[in-house]
Amino acid sequence: MKLTKVFPAATTAWILLPALALAAAACGGKESETAATEQDEAINVKTATVEERDVANIVTLTASVEADKINNISSNSPNRIKQILVDEGMAVSKGQTLVVLDDVNTTSYQLQVDNAKANLRNVETDYNRAVELLNIGGGTRQQVDMMELQLVNARNTLASAERALRNVQENTVLTAPVSGVVTARNYDPGDMTASLPILTIGTVNPVKAVVNVNESDFSKVHTGMPAILTLQAYPDEEFTGKVTLVAPTVDAASRTFGVEVTLPNPSGRILPGMFGRIQLDLGSARTAVVSDKAVEKQRGSGNYFVYVVKDGKAIWTQVELGRRLGDSYQILSGIEPGEQVVVSQKSKLNSGAPVKVVK
Repeated sequence: MKLTKVFPAATTAWILLPALALAAAACGGKESETAATEQDEAINVKTATVEERDVANIVTLTASVEADKINNISSNSPNRIKQILVDEGMAVSKGQTLVVLDDVNTTSYQLQVDNAKANLRNVETDYNRAVELLNIGGGTRQQVDMMELQLVNARNTLASAERALRNVQENTVLTAPVSGVVTARNYDPGDMTASLPILTIGTVNPVKAVVNVNESDFSKVHTGMPAILTLQAYPDEEFTGKVTLVAPTVDAASRTFGVEVTLPNPSGRILPGMFGRIQLDLGSARTAVVSDKAVEKQRGSGNYFVYVVKDGKAIWTQVELGRRLGDSYQILSGIEPGEQVVVSQKSKLNSGAPVKVVK
């Protein structure tokens, strides 16, 4: 019979304790070693604090220049064009001859006027004779009244014929009703006029710039507020105007509303069709501001990002930029005032990388 030796529980514990102690020491050593390794691998970076400032809310919007008023030059009836004396883009003065149409109808209208005048003279003679006969007792009141009615009709016929002649004459030689610029020419000499105007003239002093403003700014835009126009044609100049029209409705598709800015243009240098940008000052707002050294552009996209330091790590964070403010950027979204962002060694970082902040 084989005997098994039994150790008391206390004795067993004393035997296990040294082994546990050795294992714990080994684990503690590994954790310390890992922490030391991470500390050694942490990248030394400098940071900047995200500030909060009052920033002017200035929006820049794409603008299209248009004539202040548009006049369409047309004939009131179809006619053949003999001459067009101006071309698109030319400046014209009020009263200047623009178009000469075929005057073939003028002769017939002139004949109608001449016939109406001759008829009026005959009626006047008969009327005067009837009055004289009535005065000497050789006629009647009824005859005079009938001749008076004929006289009125003859005068009306002449007036109508003269009016028709003037209308034809006015539509034979077309003149500029205002001073401005020819913005469209739809026919050539020899064409018959149709539904389109022959020419279109736009007044260019003043001119207006038309922009579409985001719906969120509807309450901030009002008539009379100043605006600044810059043009591609004159990149180093600014032209000042005022908001003269704010559309009362918002476009459901684009979520924008139309705004017209009127600008004086005494020199005529600003022309309809020019492309530019309008700046509107919509007041100021308290917003986050960060050093431009913290901001990076994401490759292959139009997005921007910063690294925010949290719990010893650099966290990649996308931001929406507002205005540039010297050596800083206005931040519309992504980070909050008081946060720390990395301003050095950004090329060595990826999101979650351990960092050590140094001065």
